[in-house]
Amino acid sequence: MLTLVGICLLAVACSTPRAPSSRTFSYPTLTPEQSSDIAIHALGLVGTPYRYGGNTPDSGFDCSGLIGYVYRSRAGIAPPRTVAQLDGFGQPVSTSELRTGDLVLFGGGRPFHAGIYVGEGRFVHAPSTGGEVRLDRLASVYWSKQAVAVRRP
Repeated sequence: MLTLVGICLLAVACSTPRAPSSRTFSYPTLTPEQSSDIAIHALGLVGTPYRYGGNTPDSGFDCSGLIGYVYRSRAGIAPPRTVAQLDGFGQPVSTSELRTGDLVLFGGGRPFHAGIYVGEGRFVHAPSTGGEVRLDRLASVYWSKQAVAVRRP
């Protein structure tokens, strides 16, 4: 009986949605070379298929999987896995100070999407099911209407 109760409690705990993390993750500051490598590598992944939960070029990417893959392979940093957790990754930066390799998070108080800034007002991201990793402009009709936050590891 006790084992059955324990299993039930474990099942309930695993199915309970978790609140977004408000922790701040501390990582070493990226060098200019690492920031450039991150942007170049992200650009090289344009055209990779989107896949929810994907985190490799072979399996496809979702937005946070793309970020994790690029940062791990080019800077040796393992960012948090979800967009909500990325909101606490690195340090907040003003959009006026945006630079190559920074993360752009969209959605105001609770971000719903993220990408990697690659310079000249552009960012690389994995946008949606049926799509692929692509390069977009922050000033485009859709993205310019979204609240944006910038995070710098």
